[in-house]
Amino acid sequence: MAALAGKGAWALGSDRPEIETVRIGFMPVADCAPVVMASVLGLDEKHGVKFALSREQSWTGMRDRLLSEELHAGQVLYGMLYGVQMGIGTQRRDMAVLMNLNQNGQNITLSRALASCAHDPVALRRLVYAERRRLTFAHTFPTGNHAMFLYYWLAAAGIDPSADCQVVTVPPGQMANSLAAGHMDGFSAGEPWGLRAQRDGAGIQAASSEQVWPNHPGKALGALASFADRHPNTCRATIAAMLEAARWLDASRTNREAAAEVLASPGYVNASRELLQYCLAGRQGAGGKWRGHNGLRFHADGEANFPWLSDGMWFLTQHRRWGLLRTDPAYRAVALEVQRIGLYREAAELTGTPLPEGNMRKSVLMDGRVWDGLDPTTYLDGFAHPHAA
Repeated sequence: MAALAGKGAWALGSDRPEIETVRIGFMPVADCAPVVMASVLGLDEKHGVKFALSREQSWTGMRDRLLSEELHAGQVLYGMLYGVQMGIGTQRRDMAVLMNLNQNGQNITLSRALASCAHDPVALRRLVYAERRRLTFAHTFPTGNHAMFLYYWLAAAGIDPSADCQVVTVPPGQMANSLAAGHMDGFSAGEPWGLRAQRDGAGIQAASSEQVWPNHPGKALGALASFADRHPNTCRATIAAMLEAARWLDASRTNREAAAEVLASPGYVNASRELLQYCLAGRQGAGGKWRGHNGLRFHADGEANFPWLSDGMWFLTQHRRWGLLRTDPAYRAVALEVQRIGLYREAAELTGTPLPEGNMRKSVLMDGRVWDGLDPTTYLDGFAHPHAA
């Protein structure tokens, strides 16, 4: 497969990467594909670096290894990275989002016992309030994407997750088995673990993350801000390699199926090739661009990779909404510090990746609310479950 990468010589000069080996963590989920395939295809070496990949077992472990500098960068949850930036549940450290690695591709899964409520919010709300059933839901990290999407989905159904549900943290690879064992009533996680629960007969998909927020940010390529400051050329080369891998993944079904075969290995996701092929190559989107199960896409002509300011700001609004932040942060100012748009633009130009005109985008979420990042406080004030004082 390395021949597919089209290796080229690195032009030595002032933009040469400061270090040759980049230690990058990834999680065993389908959307680790750009990280893994950039290495497998030799796209890292094409840009003058060598990725040393590390398979992590939990998001907490990923966070801790980034903070201890055992890892230079990682495939991280957007919400987790912003949680560290704000010092939520951990020592505050300045962080950097180098790029977005994917969009969509997550899910909310309920147990088979709740199948009748999966697509009926009225029935689910009645179960919680009229029948006084305290449901247990799992996510993968307290400030992470899966937690915020789960809370948003429950709140849209009229259920307050912080007051009326028990919420626990479970590593993604343990979700399907825990659901089957009856330890929870539902979970929010990245694929292939929701699909695994469905195929095993333990669960039913209640919503895809694409339904909650169409084309939402997935995982980010994250690092300590200090690493990005000290190693801008290394970061630029790393982003460039990942951009080429993302473009390769979106180019054809054949490429996605080949990636699924690689990811099936115990050293990567350790799931069946058939399951991963469905996750990665489940359907084709408009214009012939491949979108996997639950709308998973990796490039979309750069739209899926740009580190939009408004994407980072949204997670801050949700941290505030659910009381994880006790006061309103300077939303835009924080995002401007975290999102390394300048480095991304340089890498995009290096790889011929199209760039948007602005740094913000508009989205319409499942409850019809419009998020564009222009007025975060007013956006927050419109929710039925007000943020904690």
